[in-house]
Parts: sequence; C-alpha cells; structure tokens
Amino acid sequence: MALKIDHMTILVTSLKVSMPYYEALLDLLGFSQVKERIWTDNNGFFFQFNQAKDGTSVYERYGAGMNHLGFAAPTPEFVEAVQSKMKAAGFEVPEIQDFDGVKALFMKDPDGIRFEVTYYPPGVAVVD
Repeated sequence: MALKIDHMTILVTSLKVSMPYYEALLDLLGFSQVKERIWTDNNGFFFQFNQAKDGTSVYERYGAGMNHLGFAAPTPEFVEAVQSKMKAAGFEVPEIQDFDGVKALFMKDPDGIRFEVTYYPPGVAVVD
C-alpha cells in the first residue's frame, strides 16, 4: 500500500510577495485557507508556506529537487479560466500549450516554482 501524501511545505523568499500569488491560485484550484499560510483540499492534503532563510539558494527549474506540481483540470475550459483569472489578478501567465488535445498551463510563482494545470482527454496518460 502506498502512503498518501498529506502535506507540502513551500519556502518562499518573501511571504509578502508570494502569498497573494498562492491565495489567488489555490482558491482557483479549489483549496480553502484554514489559517494563515495553510491551505487544504478538504481531503487530508495541506499546503503550508513559510519564509526561507536569508542567504539560501532559490528554486532552479532544471536543478536538483522538485521540478513542478501538476494539477488535473476537469475540462479544457477550466485551464482557460485559471489562466484568465490569474492574468486578471495581475500575475504573469504564459500561453496554454496544446499537446494533441492535452491542454497544459505552466505557471511560475514569484520564486520561479512551477505549477501545472492540465486537462487530459479520456485515455491519455498523465505521465509516460
């Protein structure tokens, strides 16, 4: 039996700069805030955000460590809505990528940590 992932702690260089981004994104993805800097999917998974220590290195896209977090969207329109609403909230958001019907939106938080929101047509593998 595989253990369920129950939380992820993300350290950011500036809570003041990063939290508006995460508040907008996590709300759009259906997470709810349970207390300051802690969000849940209401199914046992939590995101916790803390301040990184001064002098530590920042996230690097192709460096060792986590590359990105992926979220499965229920429809292609959901991906478009996330893109539109994040842009409207004032964040840089790239174009949606189309991979033979798979609609993928790769966004970056203020520290460069990447988040993917993707619609997979029925029968398409999430990873391969």
